[in-house]
This record gives sequence, C-alpha cells and structure tokens, in this order.
Amino acid sequence: MPKQKGFINIDGTLGDVTFYKTKDGYMLRPKNQVSRERIATDPAYKRTRENNAEFTNAANASKLLRTALRTQMQEAKDGRVVSRLTTEMLKVVKSDPVSKRGKRTVENGNLDLLRDFEFNSNAGLGTTMLVQYHPLIDRVSGKLSVSIDPLIPEKAIRFAQGASHFKLVCAAVEINFAGVQFNIAVAESASLPLNEEPVTIPDLNVQLPAASTQPLFLVLGIVFGQTVNGSDYSLTDKTVNALKIVLVDVP
Repeated sequence: MPKQKGFINIDGTLGDVTFYKTKDGYMLRPKNQVSRERIATDPAYKRTRENNAEFTNAANASKLLRTALRTQMQEAKDGRVVSRLTTEMLKVVKSDPVSKRGKRTVENGNLDLLRDFEFNSNAGLGTTMLVQYHPLIDRVSGKLSVSIDPLIPEKAIRFAQGASHFKLVCAAVEINFAGVQFNIAVAESASLPLNEEPVTIPDLNVQLPAASTQPLFLVLGIVFGQTVNGSDYSLTDKTVNALKIVLVDVP
C-alpha cells in the first residue's frame, strides 16, 4: 500500500486517488470506480453482496452485545474493541453450517467462538487475576455464577499503579439476536484491599429467566480503585481493568 511522504498530509479523495489516515500514517489507494447501483445489481458482484450482508449481520450482533454490556465496558475496553468483536462475530456467522452463503447468521453459528474474548486487550483477565475461577451456567434454573479460589491479593492480582483496592464484576447476558433483545443481570464483590491478607470471595451469582431458549453469555471482570480520605474512587485510567467472556451456552 503506497504511503504519503512529506509534511503535507491529505485526508480524502483527490482525483482518482483516496488519501486516508491509519495507525501507520497517511496512506493512499485508487478511488473505487464502481457505483453502489452496480454493486447492488450486477451479477458479477454477487459475492460482494453476500459478503456485505454477512458483515452487516456480524456488525449488528456485535453492537447488540456491546449495548448489553455498555456499563461494564465503560470500565474496561480498548480503542479497537468494536472492530475486534465484529471480527469475531463474523467468524461466528461464517461457521453457520445450514444457511446459504450471504444468509448465514450469528444465531446459527458457533457462538462458543466468542468464549475468552477480552474487551480490553491492554489488560487480559488471565494476566491480571492470577487465580483460578470457575464459571457455571444452569440453563434450566437460569442461575449463572462464578466462584473464585481463595487468594492473597498482593500476590494474585497484578494491580495498577496507585490502586488500593479492587472488585470483581460478573455479568450474565441473554441475547435474542434475531429479535434484537437482551436481558442482563449483574453481581459485584465488595471492594477488597490490595494487601497480604488472605481473601475468600463469595460466589458471584446472577439470575436470568429460567429455561431460556436464547444464547447465554457469562462475563467476568476486575476493576481497580483507590481510597482517598476514606472514600473509594475508580481509577481514571480505564486501560488497567479487565473484562472477559468466560462462558457461552446455547440451547
């Protein structure tokens, strides 16, 4: 891909060349000469239309999951979480074994591909919390839970600079991708000091509708804070918090 050089950086289209900015600098490419009408109707672009349809399906599903977890993601996400999650959703769409190309869907695909997805690539849960956790989904009762092994915070938690305490967050999400609907339930631990005292954290239990016929997602996160004059505050640096899909269950 050609790259711009010099002190004048152009962003946009000039003649038959499009200039655009990336993380690697300003780049350029030939202007697309194909009209939208041709792409929408020309048999030569059938594969393009199929790819566009499936990408749209993945993007919509990604947006719905992010909407369900909006509050939790405010504490733990990176700048590319939208594109990263959409990429994973597209893999789910392409794993649909029953639908024709261009009509494959998230709900018919292998949603377990989303398990272990990290919403914050800067702080993975597995590298931040060095202790075993045990997620559980009981579809019949609608109970979802995470149990955490006893730990010594100063040894088992890789905490952010300036942090004095942490809490664990568990979110359970039921999603109807076709109907664009979701239910969410959240449980949090108490704020726990980052010291050498052994800690036993009570199980984080959440309740969704019993006998659900929709996909269920269990998410676990850790959030850091600091105590100032007896009051607890969240750290302003959100890149240190972790949030991860730890279990997926489909009917």
